Amino acid sequence: MDWTLEVVILPVSDIDRSVEFYRDKVGFHLDHDTKNEHMHVVQLTPEGSGCSIVFGDLPPQRAMEPGSLKGLQLVVADAEAARAELTGRGVECSELMVFSPDDGGTFFGFDDPDGNSWAVQQIRARAEKPLIPLEHRGRFGAD
Repeated sequence: MDWTLEVVILPVSDIDRSVEFYRDKVGFHLDHDTKNEHMHVVQLTPEGSGCSIVFGDLPPQRAMEPGSLKGLQLVVADAEAARAELTGRGVECSELMVFSPDDGGTFFGFDDPDGNSWAVQQIRARAEKPLIPLEHRGRFGAD
C-alpha cells in the first residue's frame, strides 16, 4: 500500500498576502482559492510536486502559530538557476551552501512573509528523471 504525503497545512496570518507570495513570487500553481461566507481555503502546488500547501481560516488551519513551520524542503535540478528565479521575483534567499560536492549537497533557503522557512536542495538527477513524469502532471493526475 502506498502512503503518499499530498498536503501540508501552512500557518499564515494573511491569506491573500500568502497567495500573492507563493503564486506570484515563488511560482506555485494555484489549485484553488475557495471563499464563501463560512471559510477561505487555498491550495497551491509547486511545479512537479505531488504535495501541495494549504492555508486558510478553518480551525485546523489556524491550530499552528503563523510562521511556526520550519524546514520545509523543495528539491530542484539546478539550485543556482532556482535561486536566480526566486531573487528575480523579489524573494530574499540565502546564498548557496555546498555541504558536500555530491549530488544533493547544495542548498539555499528562503522564508515566507510570516517566517515559515524553506530549504531548497539541488538534486541534479531530477533534471533527467523527475519524480512525477511530465505526462502525469495534470491537476490531480488528470491530463
